[in-house]
Order: sequence, then structure tokens, then C-alpha cells
Amino acid sequence: MKEVEVRRLFAANLLCVFSVVLTAVVPAFLWDGFTVLGTHLAWLCICSVCVGTVNVILHLVLRPNRSKRSSLAHKISRFLKCCIYFFMSCLVFHAIIVLYGAPLLGSVTETFLFSVLLSTFTTLQCLCMLGPNIQAWIRVFSKHGAMSIWESSLQITTVCSILGAWFGAFPIPLDWDRPWQVWPISCSFGATFGYVAGLIIAPLWIHWNRKQLTYKSR
Repeated sequence: MKEVEVRRLFAANLLCVFSVVLTAVVPAFLWDGFTVLGTHLAWLCICSVCVGTVNVILHLVLRPNRSKRSSLAHKISRFLKCCIYFFMSCLVFHAIIVLYGAPLLGSVTETFLFSVLLSTFTTLQCLCMLGPNIQAWIRVFSKHGAMSIWESSLQITTVCSILGAWFGAFPIPLDWDRPWQVWPISCSFGATFGYVAGLIIAPLWIHWNRKQLTYKSR
């Protein structure tokens, strides 16, 4: 495993962390009254767009999984498939969140925007890294399925994001009457913190275990 590749991964992940931080800081200078809590739905949109844009740009620049050159028609078809997969992911997350107890009709906008944020932290990364290839997704998230440090990082950040969202739901039913207990603030915070934690943990874990990690082409 090349140390240079680990450093590239660490730099890319730090840029993603920086983009999350900026979504909470920059809008406050441009929008009077903006706060992550007070205008949470707006922040969900801003965070999803910014993080998604940074991920796409980093993928285009770094190209961790280099593929063979393809025709313009194939690229357009691939892009449309990615858009469809991302939208389907939002719907699936929305349905799962409702099944786990989110309001079915009362907070549709809040739930869907939270689903978009969760899809940005998870599905979008899979689409950037692996494309609309379900078999590749299954391979990566199976035991010992990662074939590169980028795929190992994808595993860690995706799992951390989902776990963060799950742990974020714990304070909601508690009778504390805090502003951040309003749906889906604590869950979106949990997912965001989990995503950031995964971005930081992944390269450190890979560096620490670099001698034990062996990637084989399949």
C-alpha cells in the first residue's frame, strides 16, 4: 500500500469535513437570522448540496477508481442512472425512517430532506466511487469486499453516517423540551457527526492497519 495514496485519501476526507463546517458558518454571514437550529431545513438543503458537490468534484479530480474511456452516450446513460439511483435512495430512506417512527404525514418535508442528507452521506459516495452497479455495492459492503483504501473509507463513512443518524434519534422522545429535539434535528446532527467522524477515522484506521490490509483485484 502506497503511503502517498493514504495521504491523498486523508486530504480528500479533510476537504469533505471542511465543506460540512462551512455549511454552518458561511450562510450566517450571507443570510440574516440563519442558524443551524432556527433554519434547520435550509441548512439541510445547503449541507446536502455542498457536500454532494465537493464529493463529485473530488471524484472527478482524483479518480480513485479509474475506468476505461467510454463514449458520450455511455456517460450520459451512466449519469441518468446515477440520478435515478440517488432519487430512489431518498425514497427508500424516507420509507425506512417512517417505519422507524417518523411522522407519516405531519412532517413530510422534514423527513424527505433528512433522507436527502442521509443519501448524500451514503448513496452519493457509492455512486461516485462505484457507479450505478449494485453488484459492486454488494461486494464492497460484504466481508473483506474492499479492493482499495478508497473503498475501505467508503465502508467506514457510510456505516458511521447511518449509525450516527440512528443514535441521534435516542433523545427525541425524552421530556427535555430542547429546541434540538424537534424532528429531525438530532437525527441530522447525528448523521452529520457520524459522517465527519467516519471521514477522520477512515484514513487513520487504514494507516494504522496498513501492514495487515491487502487488496486483491477481482
